[in-house]
Amino acid sequence: MAEERRPGSSQGQGSGGPGGSSGPRRGKRQYFRKKKVCRFCADRVDFIDYKRADVLQSFVQERGKILPRRMTGTCSRHQRWLMVAIKRARNIALLPFAVER
Repeated sequence: MAEERRPGSSQGQGSGGPGGSSGPRRGKRQYFRKKKVCRFCADRVDFIDYKRADVLQSFVQERGKILPRRMTGTCSRHQRWLMVAIKRARNIALLPFAVER
């Protein structure tokens, strides 16, 4: 009676998916992302100058948006300083608020 099967029940399916083995895939390489280093920490910058528009321009998209930390790799402290410097540069027209269409 232990081997009694009911009609409509699946036998052996659902355990490990197609192919039967649930081990790691062979030949697949793992992708290791290189950790981004803060440009300002590497140069030991104490103050981000809002008057250097050429430096600030690389942290702003073409449309005028400030790039996030995860894209630029800056640390949280320097990202805050960078945000303030970009906003100051925009107010005195060193950087544009948005690109004209």
